[in-house]
Amino acid sequence: MALGAAILLMPSPYVIEMPGPTQDVLGSVKEGQVIAVGGKDVSTHRDSGKLLLVTVSASGVPGYPIVNAQAVWGWADSQVEVTPREAVVPVGQTADEYQQKVDADMTGSQDTATKAAIAYLKAHGAELGVDAAELGNLKVTMHVDSIGGPSAGMMYTLGLIDKLTAAQETGGKTIAGTGTISEDGAVGRIGGIRLKMLGARRDGATWFLAPESNCAEVVGHVPDGLRDVKVATLDEAYQALVAIGAGKADGLSHCTA
Repeated sequence: MALGAAILLMPSPYVIEMPGPTQDVLGSVKEGQVIAVGGKDVSTHRDSGKLLLVTVSASGVPGYPIVNAQAVWGWADSQVEVTPREAVVPVGQTADEYQQKVDADMTGSQDTATKAAIAYLKAHGAELGVDAAELGNLKVTMHVDSIGGPSAGMMYTLGLIDKLTAAQETGGKTIAGTGTISEDGAVGRIGGIRLKMLGARRDGATWFLAPESNCAEVVGHVPDGLRDVKVATLDEAYQALVAIGAGKADGLSHCTA
């Protein structure tokens, strides 16, 4: 018994992940609006719904050690994933290196989201009621400093477009999603999507925008009460958002095996 207890209290070579917090990109945090928009003659608009970015809480990564007992607990919990550490982070990575990587990914994601949103609004400004000339004065600051990584890029982009257009894209609904974004509007694969869907449903989302490249992990794992919509581009994601908000989402594609 003493040996077993000692083993359980030893540092674990595993990472445990579970559904993390969500954040409405149309809302506010203590630092201010999640997406703060400024600039001369730039108009913003409020939306009564929510666009949730979703996260995974990870322990066992550099700087956040766990013991074997926590890994055993994770294996017993259906809402926790346990993975060897070397499959999640490079071998030998320090806590400082890990944090720098996470912060750099998030900063890059926010910058790319701004560029992608501006490019989309310039291309579709006439139909969306946005004066492309105003976009040259646009100043965007994003405040979710406690969240790292690139996977919120698509939701940041949709949030910025929503704030700059008069339309009530969400239709008052709570819509979650995940995916990286490129400057040309491609939506990319992310990790932990099963856990992120659980977090989305827990926090009231009824719709989930999922990267098409993640569909193999989505099928069979969508929580009750949540409907997935597969998207591969920013235009597909925005059109899906508008359709959901307008109550015309029956024809939207979802992930299939």
